[in-house]
Amino acid sequence: MKNKKILPYAIGILVLVIVLLVVGKKMGWFGKEFSVSVATETVKKITLTEFVTANGKIQPKTQVKISPDVSGEVIELYVEEGDEVKAGELLCVIKPEIYISALNRAEATLNSSKARQAQAEAQLIERELSYNRAKQLFEKNTIAVSEYETVRAAYNVAQAEVKAAQFSVKSADASVSEAREQLTKTKIYAPITGTISALNIEKGERVVGTSMMIGTEMMVVADLNKMEVRVEVNENDIVKVARFDTALIEVDAYLNRKFKGIVTDIANSASTVGTTADQVTNFEVKVLLLSDSYTDLIDSVRGNYYPFRPGMSAAVDILTESRENVLSVPISAVTTRIKKKGGGTQEVSDIAASNEMENVSTGAGGEKVVEKEEKQEVVFVLNGNRVKKTEVKTGIQDNTSIEITEGLKEGDEVVTAPFNAINKTLKDSMMVKKVTEEELFKVKSK
Repeated sequence: MKNKKILPYAIGILVLVIVLLVVGKKMGWFGKEFSVSVATETVKKITLTEFVTANGKIQPKTQVKISPDVSGEVIELYVEEGDEVKAGELLCVIKPEIYISALNRAEATLNSSKARQAQAEAQLIERELSYNRAKQLFEKNTIAVSEYETVRAAYNVAQAEVKAAQFSVKSADASVSEAREQLTKTKIYAPITGTISALNIEKGERVVGTSMMIGTEMMVVADLNKMEVRVEVNENDIVKVARFDTALIEVDAYLNRKFKGIVTDIANSASTVGTTADQVTNFEVKVLLLSDSYTDLIDSVRGNYYPFRPGMSAAVDILTESRENVLSVPISAVTTRIKKKGGGTQEVSDIAASNEMENVSTGAGGEKVVEKEEKQEVVFVLNGNRVKKTEVKTGIQDNTSIEITEGLKEGDEVVTAPFNAINKTLKDSMMVKKVTEEELFKVKSK
């Protein structure tokens, strides 16, 4: 009983000691308050341009892959890789003998069908005359009914045979047209004016036609005067991109130089990469390289008319939005913290129905105590030798700075480094020591 009486006094004294220790440390009565070395920058107004960055490959805007319609041996090849060709120019010839034979056979069948048609038409004339005579005699009751019906049936058969012969001629004529078309396709012509950007065959090789299966890709004709960069943009950024947005393009082959481009096409359907667990969803965006930005690279003397070649690697910065005279801070100054709203009690069924409830605990009386959580963007503003946690609202950003639309004013000094301190360590009213980034780096190195 005596211990039970002493216990409340002991707990009270312990709590009082803890409070005195915390307050005393903050007031400097004893010890030294913990402080963090930080680097800062002043909030200022700048012109901010938001970019969406993506990597991809340079490809011709227009290119045609050529596969033959017919199979056979390539007996003539008139082009080499890199040659310039005009639309309609003969590129190669596939051995035509078998297709010439097929055409001759089809023409012979057509002539035979025409002869049968002429025979059937002559027979029809004969049967028609016989039918007319039999009809007159039958009407005068000079021949039997059976004889009349036999002649009439023969006449009907002759009419049907003429129609059959006519259809046979049409079928044979179609076969001739098909055989002639197949023979024509043994000669391959350039579909567009351009450059032979890829040549996958040699003279003497056999190629497979596309009539029955996937044919042999013999060559590619591309218009190298108009090149584009095809990049993959993540689903989180694709909503910012629009047609005719301006872009800056860096090509690996041309260091320290940026070319101008314009967004021409945005895919409507996504392409996914990876397994279900780590799947990445991207959308293809095509950026046309503007010729004005690389005119100086065209050297007609050396024959270098096309500075860019299909397959070159490139990085694209798509300018999605630009704003002038906006408040900004370095991106590293902004972090995300969890803000807990006031608790309350709810029934279990209410909790299950609410999407905003994240933390559920049990109160002293057994009731369910619910805390709502929401993410907030904050910065730490330097105030003397302490920092103040300040909630902000952000806008567009580039690679280094981010727009602040609410929460700060021009001239405020915000903490920009170190990142771990901003992200986790710093608290509201915490003591800090302002240093330069160079000094901070030296401290971290030690």
